[in-house]
Amino acid sequence: MEALLTQLRAAAEPTRLRLLALCARGALCVSDLCAVLGQSQPRLSRHLKLLVEAGLLERIPEGANAYFQVPAGASLVHQLLARLPEDEPTLAHDRRQAARIAAERARAASEAFRRHGADWDEMRALGLPAAAIEEAIRDALPAPLGRLLDIGTGTGRLLELLAERAETALGIDASREMLALARARLAERGLGARCSVRQADMYHLPLPDGAFDTVALQMVLHYAEDPAAALAEAARVLRPGGRLLLVDLAAHARADIVSAHAHRWPGFTDQQIAGWLLPAGCMARPLREIPGPLAVRIWLGERIRAALPAQPALEL
Repeated sequence: MEALLTQLRAAAEPTRLRLLALCARGALCVSDLCAVLGQSQPRLSRHLKLLVEAGLLERIPEGANAYFQVPAGASLVHQLLARLPEDEPTLAHDRRQAARIAAERARAASEAFRRHGADWDEMRALGLPAAAIEEAIRDALPAPLGRLLDIGTGTGRLLELLAERAETALGIDASREMLALARARLAERGLGARCSVRQADMYHLPLPDGAFDTVALQMVLHYAEDPAAALAEAARVLRPGGRLLLVDLAAHARADIVSAHAHRWPGFTDQQIAGWLLPAGCMARPLREIPGPLAVRIWLGERIRAALPAQPALEL
């Protein structure tokens, strides 16, 4: 009972209720919240600290910044917000301000990518049939997906594609600019309450073992220095019986593509994928291949057991 009373006391304040309403629609950083509410950072930081301590918000560090969102299990927040009228003037004003700020950040991130010559839409850059690939992904992952993790989420397109089939969806990426674009995409489509993104290293995911029912890596592995380690980490956070979806280039001999796009691997064979996944406790099968300038292959795996222990080095 004391935990419930603590949460009710934390929520029973106008500014904190506004913060909950904003963060329930998608993750926001302190500077965003200051701009929306027109209050100072020290004051909002105190409110946010109380909400985090009560378990009504979670704090997600990202570089020098931190984002705040409603945890997946905080049902009390949604029950309280459901009692607030949608057209309440203060909350409606907050939503409009948050949408404006998200749009401005998305434009800034896009401009930064253009200035640095990065083409973040790789499927377009390679001339791949995006529509056919997305249709194949939907066919490969029928509902329900449960808790979904998208590793290397980029601009969040896969989260958008699969959101309605997932209980919750989390995208991780190492690029803060990509995450800014992903947050804007999800907010514009009203998916911020179900989908979230955070900065993380795919080799060291800040996530517990077996936390997800479905894990996806789309067009990520060919950039990996160590695909075996990346797949082992993906398998670690997948529950037993959970599904692992891999979408990547089939093995090819286009050295010009590898050089021009800074790929580490010229696509993959079925034998390579199986050889990396089996020690991680997953069985995978090739599902289908989508033809194009470069063939794209889809593999679907299942977590069948714990990873095999690393073998000690032989003494010579």
